[in-house]
Amino acid sequence: LEKIVIIGCGSAYHAALVGKRVIEKLCRIPCQVEIASEFRYSEPLIDEKTLAVFISQSGETADTLASLRLAKWCKAQVLSIVNVKGSAIASESENVIFTRAGREVAVATTKAYSAQLVSLYALAIFIAFNTGKITNEENDSLIKELEALPKKIKETIELSDENMEALAKTLYEKDDIFFIGRLSDYATASEGALKMKEISYKNCQTYPSGELKHGTISLIDEGTPVIAVVGDGRVFSKTLSNISECVARGARPIIITEDNKRDIIKNDYEIITVPGTIREFRSSLLVLPLQLLSYYTAKLCGCDIDRPKNLAKSVTVE
Repeated sequence: LEKIVIIGCGSAYHAALVGKRVIEKLCRIPCQVEIASEFRYSEPLIDEKTLAVFISQSGETADTLASLRLAKWCKAQVLSIVNVKGSAIASESENVIFTRAGREVAVATTKAYSAQLVSLYALAIFIAFNTGKITNEENDSLIKELEALPKKIKETIELSDENMEALAKTLYEKDDIFFIGRLSDYATASEGALKMKEISYKNCQTYPSGELKHGTISLIDEGTPVIAVVGDGRVFSKTLSNISECVARGARPIIITEDNKRDIIKNDYEIITVPGTIREFRSSLLVLPLQLLSYYTAKLCGCDIDRPKNLAKSVTVE
């Protein structure tokens, strides 16, 4: 393989953004992420040395299916990550990873998103090991950490649930909410904002935190909620600096980070923590408080959480 392209829509696209970081870190192969509705009308520079990965919970997403057919026409190797066996995308793919998340009742995905992340982590480990980019010991260590995720996810939900219910009471009357983060944290923030938009109908904006001062920070007013995902240690201080800029303009920050980083944050901010894990898998835990926050906000707003207005579980038209 010379290149990997990951294609998806909505939450699948956000999972792909996380997957890109993990694949490039472990496999050292260039990886790009495309929105399916854009990719299907593009002129992609892909060939038989490209792996095209298509992510869809239903396996019936129209734009993703059309993109898959385009990739096959370009002679790319095709792999799909889907939840529904017998679906169109699975049937037309050379290789399939079934996420086996079970039926998800709610339109706004949660557990299927988590399963997509894990599938991408496993794919990255598999490629890295089989191309000699990681050793036997590194492979075993990564798999061991991957297998520890379910317990940590359960712990995160139990620890975050009460806190996010309380925080929702401070948010549900707000009209605008900002989500920020860097690198994979930005992808996680994007998924958190999408959940909030989908089920509570709040106007949410997501930005890489380093972009705030390039225009967007002008939208911050007194009392504006700014939810910051601060997990990646490489840019931890940078994101904290971006948060302080928002605070100086009246923002009310809520920080989602890991347990071991709480003491580094000296300011009197609202801080929600998750258990620690390796950098590659951190997004699986950081997204959970955001999902819970969206749930409780929507509940307080009296919204139909499982069946939001104007949305369908499977998008089978353009």
